[in-house]
Amino acid sequence: MIDLLDPTNIITRMFNAQKYEELYNYCKSLLEKVPNDMVALQNISLSLIYLKKYSEAIVYCDKVLEIKNLDTYALKNKIYALENLNQYEKVIELCTKILSANSNDIWALNSMGLSLNELNRHTDALEFYDKALEIDTNDVTALMNKAISQSHMGNYKDAIDNYDLAQSIDLSLKEIPLAKSRLYEKIGMKDDAFLAAQGILNKDMKKIKTDAKENKCSVFHQFCEDEFQKSNSK
Repeated sequence: MIDLLDPTNIITRMFNAQKYEELYNYCKSLLEKVPNDMVALQNISLSLIYLKKYSEAIVYCDKVLEIKNLDTYALKNKIYALENLNQYEKVIELCTKILSANSNDIWALNSMGLSLNELNRHTDALEFYDKALEIDTNDVTALMNKAISQSHMGNYKDAIDNYDLAQSIDLSLKEIPLAKSRLYEKIGMKDDAFLAAQGILNKDMKKIKTDAKENKCSVFHQFCEDEFQKSNSK
């Protein structure tokens, strides 16, 4: 039987209901009774992050880290707060700390890469995205951020390939078609840019372009014809 008055259950209910102000006040009351209550310290920092009070969140993360130096949950909350404060050098320090304890922490690898991107250290960032992808070849975050690094470095074709792979894994990612389209524009491939903007994967572009050539029409016309045929077949 679930104890509805158990602090952990109360906190979970408040968080799920997105009552972050109430969550903050509840955790504050717990800390007035027991200043080192780890559950309260962890969740008060979480509530402050959702309330966008990042500097205050860091104060409570540090209190946790005074008790447990390598508390991953507190480290990651602090990283998130620091990212929102644009303090990327400090983020790198904390990611290094997490990775020294667990070199396979994909979240920390991606956060390290993101901060390096923000500091225009794109070559260094690629190293961490590649490590994440060695662990999980389908890690969409690493693929997309690797593409961002590559595009900053002028490696547009490689960036397109990584965007395309991320898109093939998760077709719901709405930002990818436009990003791919812009890169195709940069390398002068206007037909591919048009198709990318429509959400077409690279492997499917080839058939459309081949059909357009055989039918002696534009790629735009061929795409419209294909879409018309699809709608009629439903």
